[in-house]
Amino acid sequence: MENLRNIAIIAHVDHGKTTLVDAFLKQTNVFRENQEEFKQEMILDSDELEREKGITIRAKNISVKYTAQDGNEYKINIIDTPGHADFGGEVERTLNMAEGCLLLVDAQEGTMPQTKFVLRKALELGLKVIVVINKIDKKFANPKKALEKVSDLFLHLATEDNQLEFPVYYAIGREGKAFEKLPEGDLTIPNSTLGNIKPLLEGIIKHIPEPKFDSDKSLQMQISSLDFNPHLGRLLVGKVVRGKISTGSSAVVVHSPEIGAAKDSGVIKKLYLWEGLTYKEVESAKAGEIVAVAGIDSKAIGGTLCSPSNIEALPVIKISNPSVKIKFEANTSPLVGKEGKFVTAKLLQQRLDKEAENNISLVIDKTDGGAYYVAGRGELQLSILIETMRREGYEFQVRKPEVIFIEEDGIKKEPLEELIIDVPEEYQGVVSMLVNERKAELKDMSLENNQVVFTYNILTRNLLGLRNQLLTATKGNAVVNNFLLGYVAYTEQEELFRKGVLISSETGTAMGYALNTIQERGELFIEPGAEVYEGMIIGIHKYENDLEVNPCKERHKSGVRIKHDEITQTILKAVKNLTLEYALLFLAKDEILEVTPKNLRLRKQYLTKTERDWSKRENLTDYAKQKMGLA
Repeated sequence: MENLRNIAIIAHVDHGKTTLVDAFLKQTNVFRENQEEFKQEMILDSDELEREKGITIRAKNISVKYTAQDGNEYKINIIDTPGHADFGGEVERTLNMAEGCLLLVDAQEGTMPQTKFVLRKALELGLKVIVVINKIDKKFANPKKALEKVSDLFLHLATEDNQLEFPVYYAIGREGKAFEKLPEGDLTIPNSTLGNIKPLLEGIIKHIPEPKFDSDKSLQMQISSLDFNPHLGRLLVGKVVRGKISTGSSAVVVHSPEIGAAKDSGVIKKLYLWEGLTYKEVESAKAGEIVAVAGIDSKAIGGTLCSPSNIEALPVIKISNPSVKIKFEANTSPLVGKEGKFVTAKLLQQRLDKEAENNISLVIDKTDGGAYYVAGRGELQLSILIETMRREGYEFQVRKPEVIFIEEDGIKKEPLEELIIDVPEEYQGVVSMLVNERKAELKDMSLENNQVVFTYNILTRNLLGLRNQLLTATKGNAVVNNFLLGYVAYTEQEELFRKGVLISSETGTAMGYALNTIQERGELFIEPGAEVYEGMIIGIHKYENDLEVNPCKERHKSGVRIKHDEITQTILKAVKNLTLEYALLFLAKDEILEVTPKNLRLRKQYLTKTERDWSKRENLTDYAKQKMGLA
C-alpha cells in the first residue's frame, strides 16, 4: 500500500482536467511515441458526445506507474470526473474511491460554482486536497488572485483546521507542464518555459496518503460504478475498503445498511485492476485497490460487496436530489416507426431501466399511463440522455421540462440557483435585460479586463431556457454557469412570455411556394421537401397567438407562362436550426417534442383543431372526453 495512491481530479467545467490526464498518460510511458493515442488529445473523452461538446460526461478510471526521485515505483490510480454541475452525481459516487484529489482552478476565471461543489464534497469525505492553478499561460491569467479566491473558499468550506493548509502547484496543462513555484517571464509565449508534469507526480506521492485499511479482516468493498464486458457481462467497480478479494471466492452484495435489505450473491469469476487505460486480470487484490469484479449479477451502485461469513454494509453513497424532470413516452405521431429502430413502449422501458442501473444521479419513475418521468440535475444532463438514445436508434417523444418541488414542514418549496454570467462589457445591457425578465436577484457584479461577471440568484424554473437566449444575444460570447444553492418557499408567478407557433393544417410534403408566403408570418423550422402532418409545429409566429397554415399548398397550374420576377420572389429565408436544447426549452405545456434518429419535430399534444378547441373547454362530460380521446 505504501506504493499506491488513489486520486480524483476535480474542477469546474473546462478548467483542464482531461488535458492534464493526457499529460499523465503520455509522460509516464503508458503509450509508445508511435502509438496513435500519443498524438491524440482528450484521450479519456472517447465518447462521441463528449468530444462534440468538449466536456466529460462519465467519470473514468485509469492508472499510471511512476518511478519517483526516491527510486521507488508507484502506482497512481486516477479518476477523471466531469466538471459540469449537471453531472455532479458522477463526482459524488467516485470521490469515495480516493484518498486525495487534485483541485484544478483556471488562473483567469478563478473559483467557479462547480469548484465550490466539488471542494465541499472532497472536504466532507476528508480527502487531502492539492490545489493546481492551471492555464497560467492565458493572456489575462492572474494566478495570485485565483489562489486568494481558493484560500477564501477553503476558509468558508473547511470542517477541520488542518484542511486550511494545502499544497499549491502551477500548471500549463496543454503543454504538459507543472511547477512548484510560479515561473517567471512571459508565459503567453508557447513553450517559453522548460518543464514537464513530474513535479505534480512527485507532489501526489508526497502529499496524498497511501490507503490505510485493515487487510486482515473480512472483505468489504463499496460499488461505485458498473461496467460491461461482452464476454463476462456486468462488472462491479469499486475500492476494496477492508480485507482481501480473490477469484473463486463467494461474495454477497448488500444493497443498503437497512435491516432486511436486498442481497445478491455469487462467486467472483474474474478480478481486474487498471493498467493504463485497460484492465489487467489478477488473482487477488488487497484493501485500498480499485478493482472490477465479474461473476456477481448485481446492479447495486452504492451497495457493499462483502464476505458471506460477515455481511456488513457500508453507508450508501449520498447523491444530491435532482431538480428537473422530463416525461418520456412512446412516439404517437403520424410518422411513428418511419425513422427509428427501437420504437415500442417496451423497448423504451428497457432502455430507461438500463440507464437507471448505471446512472444513480438520475431518478426514473413509471407513471400509470406507461410513460416515464426522468429526473436529473439540469437540462444538460437530460438532453445528453435524449441525444444518446436517439443516436442508438430510439424513437420516442418527450414533454416540457418541469422543475421538481419538495415539501418541508407542510410548505411547498422550489430550487434556487446561483447564476454566474461572464461576458464582454459590450453585452452588459442585453444580459441585464434578459436576466431581469426572469426575475433574478443581482448579488454581485465586477468588471476586469473588459469582461463583466454577473452573479445572480434565480429560481430554477426561471433559469430554464435562459442559457440559449444569452448565447444567442451575445453571439456565443457568454460563459454561463449555475449551481444549486438550496430550496425556498414556492411563490406564484406568471408564466414566461413566449410567442405563438405556426401549426400545419395539412399532412404531406412542404412546398417552397407555400413556405414563401408563410415565412412572412414568422420564422420557419422546416425547408421545402420536409414531411409534415396536421398539428405539427413548423415555425414561430411573429405574434403571441398560434396560427394554422398550409405548408403543402402548391402553385395553381395554368397555361400562362410564369413571370421571371415571380420566380425570384420564392427565395426562402434561412430557417431556424432546431437543436435539441432549444427545442426542449421552447416547448409549451400543450406541446410535444418528437425525437427520432434523423429528426426533431415539435407538435401540439392534440393534432386537430377540433381536439385543441375541445381540450380548452372545462365543461366537457367524461363521455365526451372519452369520445374525443381526451380522457
